[in-house]
Amino acid sequence: MSVVLDVNVRENTGTGNAREARRNGMVPGVLYGGDEAPVAISIKHNEVLKAINSGQFIGNMVELVHDGKGQKALTKDIQFHPVTDVPVHLDFYRVTAKSIIEVEVSVNFIGEEESPGMKQGGALNVVRYAIEVKCPAGEIPDNIEVDISKMEIGDSIHISSITLPKNVKPSITDRDFTIATMQESRAAVEADSEDGEEVAADEVPAAAQTDDAEGEG
Repeated sequence: MSVVLDVNVRENTGTGNAREARRNGMVPGVLYGGDEAPVAISIKHNEVLKAINSGQFIGNMVELVHDGKGQKALTKDIQFHPVTDVPVHLDFYRVTAKSIIEVEVSVNFIGEEESPGMKQGGALNVVRYAIEVKCPAGEIPDNIEVDISKMEIGDSIHISSITLPKNVKPSITDRDFTIATMQESRAAVEADSEDGEEVAADEVPAAAQTDDAEGEG
C-alpha cells in the first residue's frame, strides 16, 4: 500500500519561501515530470517523518493529495540537513500506474536453514542488498526473494537464476551480475591456517631444531 500525503501548493518559490515553509512546520518540495509544469508544494514535517519511517517512501510510489484530488508520484530525492539530519526538501516525479520506472528493490534471502553450505558452517557473502529494476510504477515489488536453500560452500547466485515478479526486469542487462556467494566462514579459514602452521612446526626434524639451538649459543 502506497504512502498517501496531503500537500499544500506554494504560490511562490525560492529560498525565502522554502525557509518560511520550514518555519511553519512544513517540508518544501517540488512535483515535476509528465506533461505538466513543475509545482512547488509543502508537506507537514511530522507526516514526512512518518512516511520515511514506514520504509515505503524513498524510491517508492506515493499519492499526493491536494483539494481532494490525488496524483501518483515517485519519491525521487530527499535532502537532509547536514547537522540535524531532518528532511529539508523533497523531489517527486509524476507517474501513472503504467509508467515504466527504474527503482531499487531490496533483496530478501530465504532458505538459510536448509542451505548445505550454512549447515557446514559457511557464511553468506551478500554482494547486492538491493537490485535496480525496471517495472510499471504500480507494480513495484516490496522485495525480491532469493532462495539460498541449495547453496553449497563455493556456490554463487547470479541474477539469471532469480525469478523476478511479472513485468519486473533488471536494469543491468549487459552482464549476469552476482547477488551473493557462499563462502567458508572466517573462523574456519583461520582454524585451518593455524592447523597448518602447527603441522609445519611439527614437521621440522628434531636434529635441525638442535642444530639451530646450538648455533644460537
